[in-house]
Amino acid sequence: MIDHLGFCVRDAGVSLAFYRAALAPLGIEVIQSQPENNAQIFMRKGGVTFLWLGQGGYDERHANPGASPIHLGFSAASAEQVDAFHAAALAAGGRDNGPPGFRRPKVYEAFVFDPDGNNIEAIWQTERLPEAAVTPA
Repeated sequence: MIDHLGFCVRDAGVSLAFYRAALAPLGIEVIQSQPENNAQIFMRKGGVTFLWLGQGGYDERHANPGASPIHLGFSAASAEQVDAFHAAALAAGGRDNGPPGFRRPKVYEAFVFDPDGNNIEAIWQTERLPEAAVTPA
């Protein structure tokens, strides 16, 4: 459904290092650097959706990075991956916004604020809705 997400950050040196560290336990890595935009593209091997992060300034539509904080949820394959994400994000300068744990009976997640104040989540859904339960609009 989603091809990619992209947003600008205030300080690429700080934010890109944060995302490299926080997303590594989830198997998400930098697949491309764009020095002309002070940006990097992150993706999971075998995935189709990517995340673009850059310092901005090249496009007036991105004049105020962090002015409208966002929420990003990254899927995890296990509770251990969620725990590792949370630890790595905090070690990389993130701020705790909810430690790892079950918040609903079948959903294990953790939340951190990135250097720009965005709410970043790792989520392990132990059970997905069956496709037959999803009805088209």
